[in-house]
Amino acid sequence: MAAILTVDDSPSVRQMVKLVLSSAGHDVTEAGNGAEGLEKAKGARFDLVLTDLNMPVMNGIAMIRGLRQMPALMGTPIVFLTTESDDAVKLEAKAAGATGWITKPFKAEQLHAVVAKLVRT
Repeated sequence: MAAILTVDDSPSVRQMVKLVLSSAGHDVTEAGNGAEGLEKAKGARFDLVLTDLNMPVMNGIAMIRGLRQMPALMGTPIVFLTTESDDAVKLEAKAAGATGWITKPFKAEQLHAVVAKLVRT
């Protein structure tokens, strides 16, 4: 199955994402902010990154810019999982390298569909 990095400052959101995706057999790594996400991505290989936008230390857009500088993650799908729905922010995220967008609260079926669509296992 897929190796997935989930980055969110809310422990409950990370726990829910991990529960939903690990129950489908995926290996989920958690990070609490963008800087921690970048650190966990160094030397690792992920098939998908799910990230919040608004986080302390480093937000999701800054983290995506950093991830896109890493050769091993240049083509990795990165999906925002956030409460933010502003079109201008979505455009900025896409320009930074985001692949898609899921608005919280999410449904388990949405996550499974995104993984099935974006991850080649």
